[in-house]
Amino acid sequence: MTFDWEVVEDFMPRFLDGVLVTLQALALGTLIAFALGLVWAMAQRAPQRWVRWPVTAVTEFIRNTPLLVQLFFLFYVVPQWGPSMSPLTTGIVGLGLHYSTYTAEVYRAGIDGVPVGQWEAAKALSLSRGRTWSSVILPQAIRRVVPALGNYVVAMLKDSPMIAVIGALDMLGEARQFSNETFTTEAITIVGVAFIVIAYPASLLIRVLERRLVNNT
Repeated sequence: MTFDWEVVEDFMPRFLDGVLVTLQALALGTLIAFALGLVWAMAQRAPQRWVRWPVTAVTEFIRNTPLLVQLFFLFYVVPQWGPSMSPLTTGIVGLGLHYSTYTAEVYRAGIDGVPVGQWEAAKALSLSRGRTWSSVILPQAIRRVVPALGNYVVAMLKDSPMIAVIGALDMLGEARQFSNETFTTEAITIVGVAFIVIAYPASLLIRVLERRLVNNT
């Protein structure tokens, strides 16, 4: 078997389109996951049960449901009740919503790791609840969880090909379609290498960041 570079050249325009879709889904999905995960984590520590219990039920349901099912639900079922979204937007929302339930657990662990004395000191200083969160608790908690959050970015990259099932052709989706049309395997090989090229440096960056945070603690 020989590696046909002419096939690779023909695939390049579609590969670049797929890379753009993958990076868009990853970047915007990460923003949603990190922001919504923090909201979930703070809501689960709310003093009111009517806030804690529904949030806990929703996050548990989403976390224990396959991402693939959630993408199908968002793309095919939700539009029957309201406005529809494009395949890429649906993929971004699905990835962000799904992984927000995991980042919520990461934030929760970071918040629980803040010494009780910090809460008591804020209360002794008569800080409001909002000021306690923004100035005392979250700066310490988020610093502890940055490496764990980075791991979920890599995990999200690995799950990003799932958005192809609703028509958002990422790198792998473009490669599969190209391979089916040309009966070649070069496109799949190129995409496999691309995932390694993106994911491995990201993993190294997370390790460096983790070491710096540990040394500065």
